[in-house]
Amino acid sequence: MRRRILALGLPVPAIAALLAACASAPPDPQAALKRAEAAMGSAQVRSLQFSGSGSGGIFGQAYRPGDPWPRITYSSFSRVYDYQNAAFREEFARTRAEPNGGGALPLMGTGEQRATGLLRGTQAWNLAGTTATAAPLTADGRIHDLWTSPHGVLRAAQRNNATTRVEGGKTLVSFTEPNRFRATAVIGESGLVERVDSVQPNPVTGDTPTVTTYEDYRDFGGVKFPARIRQTQGGSPVLDLQVTQVQANTVPAIEVPAAVPGFVERATSEKVAEGVWFLAGGSHNSVLVEMADHLILIESPLYDARTQAVLTAAKQLVPNKPVRYVINSHHHFDHSGGLRTAAADGATLVTSELARPWFAQAFATPNAIAPDALARSGRPVRIEGVSGKRTFTDGTRTLEVMMIDGSVHAQGFMLAWLPRERLLVEADAYTPGPAGAPPPAQPNANNVNMLDNVERLRLDVDRILPLHGRVVPIAELRAAAGRR
Repeated sequence: MRRRILALGLPVPAIAALLAACASAPPDPQAALKRAEAAMGSAQVRSLQFSGSGSGGIFGQAYRPGDPWPRITYSSFSRVYDYQNAAFREEFARTRAEPNGGGALPLMGTGEQRATGLLRGTQAWNLAGTTATAAPLTADGRIHDLWTSPHGVLRAAQRNNATTRVEGGKTLVSFTEPNRFRATAVIGESGLVERVDSVQPNPVTGDTPTVTTYEDYRDFGGVKFPARIRQTQGGSPVLDLQVTQVQANTVPAIEVPAAVPGFVERATSEKVAEGVWFLAGGSHNSVLVEMADHLILIESPLYDARTQAVLTAAKQLVPNKPVRYVINSHHHFDHSGGLRTAAADGATLVTSELARPWFAQAFATPNAIAPDALARSGRPVRIEGVSGKRTFTDGTRTLEVMMIDGSVHAQGFMLAWLPRERLLVEADAYTPGPAGAPPPAQPNANNVNMLDNVERLRLDVDRILPLHGRVVPIAELRAAAGRR
């Protein structure tokens, strides 16, 4: 090369610049990905299934706003990556490793949670036995986990016009999966994917960083796969797995159940008192309260589509009054995932003072990868905090917001109370069982704590409007807490 350049008669400084440019040119992305495929045995891999066990954290369910996610133990964990059909399956059994924090797991020492989640294309659903339930909120996360897996990230980079650069002897391959996530895969000198740094949208925290590391690669029938997988999301651990078994190209087809593609969020309404409606129709409920010249919505859960369905129902029930306030029971992501949506509609958000600064910081991060209702609206977010108690009144109706003390579920945990109607609104502290089911043999500590707070606050409750489940008389809480 040097002789050929000298033969051109270029001056020495120009030759030096040309040589430096050649030395620092980034590797060709497709060539780099092909080398990684060869090193990992990816070329013939249509699907992979792995299983193992380990630990992790429950994303979005911190005991206190800003705390790490509550620690959990996975007695079993498996995933299927079907790259050929853009399909995914995850199954696990997990228990709590610390007493405090949210999530659907039984309380510490009282049992485990088993779950199965699936994806094909953009359709996501959960499976309980043979019953499939659409789970659109999980689609982004499952698409992310499929295409940031060790072999999946190479395929995703190839089809998404990846760019490359070299740092410290490692090749960094960057790309964006449109409207889903952006990622940088770190490929070591041996050609193995060592880490994936990614950002994915979230209804609460906006574009949220995820770091997944792949360590201790082993050969499983000609395919290289890590024996240890670690992942953090939003800065806290969510996975630390020891992989014990890997199989390639043995995955049965994952088919979308007939009911899943037609799923649409709908909010049903039940009038429980004059000017008070129970808005159900999904896994999470809301309560609408009519005041003299405005409306108050208690809870805007999950994500844009759910809260938009709730807001639409509210405007149909009372079309001439705006939703001025939205009260958030607590900071867990399933109960706060629609707060951005409510803010986009012009509502003032009311949460605990403990959570207020945390929400203000979270909402300052936009969902830029997949713009949500708030990003599209351009509205500012107004948040007000409650310390101890807050009363809303129009001179005729009164709505009080008070703290639930001593719960292992969350701090900054609030209930709503309508004294004239004798209606209590609460989330997660008590979820009624099926109608007619006997109370549990062993009272749930959250139920006992809820009843303790009702008595401490001297609330003369007639009915409970739970933010999960059905409207019930106070007697059902008493029975569940072992106080018939």
